[in-house]
Amino acid sequence: MKKIALITFIILLIDQISKFYIKTTFQLGESVDILPGFKLTFVENPGMAYGFHFGGLIGKYFLVIVRIFLIGGMVYLFRKWLKEGASNYLIIPMAMIFAGAIGNLIDGMFYGMIFDSGTVFDESVNRWIDYGGISKVVPFGEGYSHFMKGCVVDMLHFPLVDWWVPESWPLIGGKHIEFFKYIFNVADSAITVGGILLLIFRKKAFPDGFEL
Repeated sequence: MKKIALITFIILLIDQISKFYIKTTFQLGESVDILPGFKLTFVENPGMAYGFHFGGLIGKYFLVIVRIFLIGGMVYLFRKWLKEGASNYLIIPMAMIFAGAIGNLIDGMFYGMIFDSGTVFDESVNRWIDYGGISKVVPFGEGYSHFMKGCVVDMLHFPLVDWWVPESWPLIGGKHIEFFKYIFNVADSAITVGGILLLIFRKKAFPDGFEL
């Protein structure tokens, strides 16, 4: 359990520090080149990893509740696996996924209560509304929104291909081609890497097959 706690703590620490830094330093939509093919681009995401969302506030509430149940289920599985002497091939990737899920859950549940500005859902037009300026931390409960109404902060942007097709080209002339266009955060990265490691080492992680 100490190993799980340590991995979770380290990932959460990096995740939340990076989010607080971006949220209180960048304006929404601001982008800074760090290296060729790597930018810090501040966006807010009301939904899932890599900017996917659906269903307005109802969809957001649904995702928060699902994350809570998933985290609870993972706690149960950790206890079971540790009793069974599960290998690091299982424990470490799952701890990464666990930490990532908690990291994004924190944003969705509490960021609306601790920052003075953020993306909000306008029911009159049925869409999420951006904001201007740089956010500041405020006393708990005095933020721009309420419990479970915060948005996830994303900033890692790797546009390895960023190209405008020449106008003279047939059919696709003038179009913008970008790969990889999705913007994500440390928590998303932990979930993704953990999932990839589980896939690669699945036979060692589950030598006897997966059982609940």
